[in-house]
Formats: sequence, C-alpha cells, structure tokens
Amino acid sequence: MEKQRIAILGGGESGVGAAMLAQKHGFDVFLSDFGAIPSQYKEKLQELDIVFEENKHTEAEILKAVEVIKSPGIPDTAGIIMAIKAKQIPVLSEIEFAKRYTNARTICITGSNGKTTTTMLTYHILKKAGLNVGLAGNIGHSFAAQVATENFDWYVLEISSFMLDDMYKFKADVAVLLNITPDHLDRYDYKLGNYAASKMRITQNQNSDDVFIYCADDEETLKILKNTKVNSKMYPFSIRKKIESGAYLESNNIHININLNDPLTMSITELALQGKHNIYNSMASGIVAKVLDIRNSSIRESMGDFKNIEHRLEHVAKISGVDYINDSKATNVNSTWYALESVGADVILIMGGVDKGNDYEMLKDMVRQKVRAIVCLGKDNKRIHEAFEDDVEIIVNTFSAHEAVQVAYHLAKKGNTVLLSPACASFDLFKNYEDRGNQFKAAVKEL
Repeated sequence: MEKQRIAILGGGESGVGAAMLAQKHGFDVFLSDFGAIPSQYKEKLQELDIVFEENKHTEAEILKAVEVIKSPGIPDTAGIIMAIKAKQIPVLSEIEFAKRYTNARTICITGSNGKTTTTMLTYHILKKAGLNVGLAGNIGHSFAAQVATENFDWYVLEISSFMLDDMYKFKADVAVLLNITPDHLDRYDYKLGNYAASKMRITQNQNSDDVFIYCADDEETLKILKNTKVNSKMYPFSIRKKIESGAYLESNNIHININLNDPLTMSITELALQGKHNIYNSMASGIVAKVLDIRNSSIRESMGDFKNIEHRLEHVAKISGVDYINDSKATNVNSTWYALESVGADVILIMGGVDKGNDYEMLKDMVRQKVRAIVCLGKDNKRIHEAFEDDVEIIVNTFSAHEAVQVAYHLAKKGNTVLLSPACASFDLFKNYEDRGNQFKAAVKEL
C-alpha cells in the first residue's frame, strides 16, 4: 500500500518536529520552505532521510499531500496556501497534528502579553512539584518532536493566535487567556474583534471537566466572553476586585481560592517576578497549580525562586549607577508599556524596528511620566518621532545596537535606567529578537 503524503511548510523548529513525528507514524514526508532552512534543521532532516526543499515551493509535490502542516508564520493569503485550499486539502498546525499522537494532558497559555513568562513559570512550578512535564509550543523544542521522542504526562504549551487559527479538533485540558490587546492586526484585517475571536479558540472543544482561566480585569476578554459559550469550569483572576472562585489581590496579598478548604495566600513581595503585569502572570500560574492539587508550600517556593527568561526584562548590568535592561522580546506596543510600568522613572528608552501598524497612543502617558530620552534603533524611525516629539525632549536615531548603547550611555545619569524595549519586530537590522538582545548585551559589556 502506498504511503500517504504529509507536506510540511516551513523548515524551522515546528516544521522539523512535525516531520519527525509524521515519519515515525509511517507517512511519506515532504518538507518545503520558501526561504533558506537554518543549518541545524537541515542536518536533522538529512540525518532522518526526510525529503526537503528550500528557497521555493514545488506546488506539484505539495498538492500530492492528504494534509498540510504549516508554520504559524505563513499567512492564509500566501499563494501556496490558497492553492492548497482550492484543492480542499486540510491545512493544520503542528500542535494539532502532534496532539493526535499523545494522551498527555495539556495546559495551553495564550494572550497578547506575558504568555512566555507565564508558560515558563507554570512549567517551573509543575516540574519542581515532581510532575512528568514537557514545555513546548511557541517556546523550546517543538511539541511534535517531543511527542515523537519523549513520554510526558503533562505539557505546558505557549500558544499564539496564529497556531490557534489552524487548530480544529485540538482541546486544552487547562486553557489560560491572559489578555487581549492589539497585536498582529495585519493578519486579522486590522479588526481587534477578529483577533479576539482567534484567541478565544483556546476554549474550543472544552467540556465540563476542563478548566478555563482568564483575566477579569481585561476589557477585550470580557467583551468577547459575552458572545462565546464556554463549557469548562471558569476561574477568573483580578487585582481590582474580590473573586469567589479564582484569584485576587487584597492589600498586597494574592489569594487563590480554587479548593476552598485549602486556599493559597502569598505576599506579592515574595514573588520572584515584580511589576503589576507579573502579579497577573503569577496568579494565572498559581490557579493552574491549584487545579492540579500541587501543595501550597511547593507553589510558594517555586513562585519565589523563578528565574525569568532571556530577553524579557533581563537585567544586564549596572554601570556607573545606571541599570541596563534587555527587553528585546517586547515586539509590540503593549509589551513596552508593561516594561515601562515595571521599571522606575528616568528611563532612556531604546525602541524601534519593523512597525506592525503600531498605535503608539497608549504609550504616550507612560513615556511622559518616565522617559527622559528615546534612542531609535531601526531603519525607519519616522513614526516614533511623530508619536513622541511632544512628550520627550531628546529623540536620537541609531542604526546598530552598539551605536544605540553608546548614545544611551552618554545620555544616562546616575540612577537612570537604559531600557531596550523596542515595541517593534527586529528583522530590519537583526536576524530576530534574540540576536537584537544579544547584540545589545554585548554592547553593554563593552562599556
């Protein structure tokens, strides 16, 4: 019997993981990338004898497939996707495909901001409590690769809206929606409602045994919840009001009431993650931990000793009384707002890059209160100048991380903070946000 073909579009982490899993389950695998495939992934494909092509899509080969697994970065408007859909070949995400081949339970975390931090914190709490748990999705090794090679009972998955768009039968056992703010609107006809609906897919297929955790302070979430039927148990979290069943903040203590006989109370001063947005992230992770019946003492300990990820409000150095912070992962306006919210006043802000239709309006108050100068790091900084020329006295253009750090160093006084929080994508001057963050850190170490 002839093997059925699975075509995979994109030769990055998720594509190669999907190829490994498809091969393991006896499919004829063809992987195609319209760009160049990074060398470490090419080596893996060669080692496994998986047929692949790069810098092109051979339509005739792709259209032989019974299913196509696509990288989340490829929009539905791409020519090849339109050709596949015209042939009525199903297109799905790597996460959807991988879930078919595992009985592991999944904790799926989405939201415009904070999802990586919350995913990492949740994974840290579960692992420390002794659960057999994997970490995947938008982070770390691909879900499919782990399903092919590991045997975990639980997975904590960071899920983007692009992944959710290509998930149909997939179900989250525990779903977390942190917030909904304008991001990637270029992929959603510039309509926030479309993007919000995409985020709500995190609850699809859930039943009364499953759990949905959400922020009761987030306007867009509340708005879309009015029009969405959620079948799972719902646990909200809030820093503004008391919550009967969920989590809330009262006089600097977090209260988590899931199991009413055994509530968890913890002072926010004990949290490893500081800043208002991190209270939300910690509450969401805490609810997940309580749903899984992890002991209070274990949750407290994990929330107190967690180390945050690289490029997310990462403290690089203190030089002549000036703090240097790398928040290169802030690729949208909201992330930069959060970063400014969690540092002190007198900031030299390094921002800029590829602007995804950013609305800088929401940053203006925060910039007025906290930012002394803006150092632009990008090829085209016109919109940043237009947005903030009335709010800060100094706006300077730079075209490399080294130059940006040198300029910031000369502008900063003792007690100031130099914050790289770009609010934009990085690919005008850098490979990706990690490259941008690493170049920033290298430039700071040269000071």
